[in-house]
Amino acid sequence: MTDKALRLGTRRSKLAMAQSGQVADAVSRVTGRPVELVEITTYGDVSREALAQIGGTGVFVTALRDALVRGEVDFAVHSLKDLPTTHPEELALAAVPVREDPRDVIVARDALKFTDLPRGARIGTGSPRRMAQLNAYARTHGLDIETVAIRGNVDTRIGYVHEGRLDAVVLAAAGLNRIGRIDEVTDFLSVDTVLPAPGQGALAIECRTGHTAQDAALAAALGELDDPHTRAAVTAERSLLAALEAGCSAPVGALADLLIDGPVIKEMRLRGVVGTTDGSSMVQLSTTGSVPLTHDGARALGRELATEMLAQGAAGLMGERAH
Repeated sequence: MTDKALRLGTRRSKLAMAQSGQVADAVSRVTGRPVELVEITTYGDVSREALAQIGGTGVFVTALRDALVRGEVDFAVHSLKDLPTTHPEELALAAVPVREDPRDVIVARDALKFTDLPRGARIGTGSPRRMAQLNAYARTHGLDIETVAIRGNVDTRIGYVHEGRLDAVVLAAAGLNRIGRIDEVTDFLSVDTVLPAPGQGALAIECRTGHTAQDAALAAALGELDDPHTRAAVTAERSLLAALEAGCSAPVGALADLLIDGPVIKEMRLRGVVGTTDGSSMVQLSTTGSVPLTHDGARALGRELATEMLAQGAAGLMGERAH
């Protein structure tokens, strides 16, 4: 039985298959068992509506979780930024591996940087968070841009630039890295310009909670892929998102990073931003504290910053809040 293949549930997109394949290789190494990918179509994959319209929260996740609960797959891999902040009791977040580059990037025509785009440049993104921060930056730096709502996979989005329909599109560095297309990036956006989505660049490996010996053994094996620093960071970011009562498609950016002095990790800084999509109103704050040693400590850091942001009017900038 020990050499029976483990079934990994994954979305069908090229990016999802690439990142699930990388996790499959790592799981094979720690378990000594082959891993087969089981492709699952999610609502977010088939709907052509804007993510903000269909709710965003869980649209890429629910079908995978249902398959896991039903026992059709043994574990699942998600982009962590797609995971709702509420967690089903039947499932465990077994591992959050080392995070990829969390930054957003620009793929623009004529190899242009963001600040070199012509007046009136049309920039495509499906993310209210990116729209809010790009428009805010443009307002304060005298740039004239138009953000255009788009959907589609990486090929579709970059295709809009090659076809001349858009001057640039915004994508996640991590996704382009994982599918080997990072060389198409024309500009890396500093996190001081655009804070990423909570959990961006990180993966979530989810399995059933250990009600059986097999489930418990798999959860323990998957746990070997967990990176405690990444987990602490994304826990703080997602706690901020949850405390703002905002869904995955809300215009919320967050990033926790470690402040390192030589070999010593000194502190963790958590930054958060909420803004209207036109960039006219923004609440952006940060807090710095000791590196959380527990899940509860990381969550407390996120809640603390969210409380300060709400006190400065963050709730009114998010549109309809997720409950």
